[in-house]
Amino acid sequence: MTTGSQTTRTASQGTPNRGRSGIVSGYVFRLIREQLGHTQDTLAELFRVSPDTVAGWETGRRPVTAVPVGQMLLYRHQLLQLGSAPALLLALERAMEADVLLAGALDEEAPADDHPIGAWVMQRDLVEVLSWPLNGVAPTPLRSLPDRPRPRRGPVPRGPVLPAADRRRFFSRMRQAAEQARGAERFLLRRQALYLAGYDDAADTSDWLAHQQRTARPDGWLTTWLNARSAAAVAARQGDRDRMGHFVKAVLADDDPGEAANLNYWAYWIGESAGLQLSDDFIGAANPGPWPGDKLMRHLVHGLTPNHGFFDLNVHTLWALLAARPNLLRPGTPTGKELRHVLPVMLDSRELSALARRELEGIRYAIRLAEA
Repeated sequence: MTTGSQTTRTASQGTPNRGRSGIVSGYVFRLIREQLGHTQDTLAELFRVSPDTVAGWETGRRPVTAVPVGQMLLYRHQLLQLGSAPALLLALERAMEADVLLAGALDEEAPADDHPIGAWVMQRDLVEVLSWPLNGVAPTPLRSLPDRPRPRRGPVPRGPVLPAADRRRFFSRMRQAAEQARGAERFLLRRQALYLAGYDDAADTSDWLAHQQRTARPDGWLTTWLNARSAAAVAARQGDRDRMGHFVKAVLADDDPGEAANLNYWAYWIGESAGLQLSDDFIGAANPGPWPGDKLMRHLVHGLTPNHGFFDLNVHTLWALLAARPNLLRPGTPTGKELRHVLPVMLDSRELSALARRELEGIRYAIRLAEA
């Protein structure tokens, strides 16, 4: 098995090709321009810049992240006035943040164990954008964009493209960060570096991740729980549903602290709970936080797809959420109607685990009680 250190030495041989430092924000900026129906020339005229400047933003040759903050705010206001969707502009903000993190990871002169991904607990809207050039999966807000005619010369990528050398360097740096970030004070950096390293499609990724999990030395209940969840999540993303099923059955079910931690984690991950967290401590609260749950319920219901690697976890989390927030089943809500519609379809599936089927039956019974 190739170790992270060996991978780092291989990836860093010779003069590093830094690639472009604004590939994600540039791609999102181009999507915004195209959705508005503008060409590079017409948008450049409105912004009072040269067409070459707009082209540089979109290719990453002149990174959007290098535009002064005040000027970028003015451009944002202009895009809003032109009719750009707020969700797209929020995606642009996250893309700029992702580009900064990518550039930091590719900077081999910066200490790997001091990477900013360990500064705060990341949420889904950022992680989806950050992982876009790594796995080719577009972030949720960009998956339902209406199609517009886009006359272009020659083939174009369907997402931001990270050069192969930079891609290898990024994963090498994430492995290095995870290996060096030992100890309770750097657990967050290690956990999030391992999560991002799990997007690597290299042949030794699964073995390397398994080795990291075996050699982990959790210093308490919460870090043990988070290690188990991270291992199950990475395995599910790589197609191993059994690991996730074991996590749900052995770690979550019938464990009150684990159930509360799972709900707190999910609520923060999708942006239901307010504010940013600088450590994982909030996850270990004895009870679910004061967030309402409507957004989390909508997210979980949309994820009820039996062949999805996170299906068992989605079902169990929805079951636990409705037990903690029974008011979410009040009649008449759009998400409640969608849940009532998909439940029979889910229960007809032959792919359900025994636990998932039992919990879906419990949800159906709870719906009947709410309607009585």
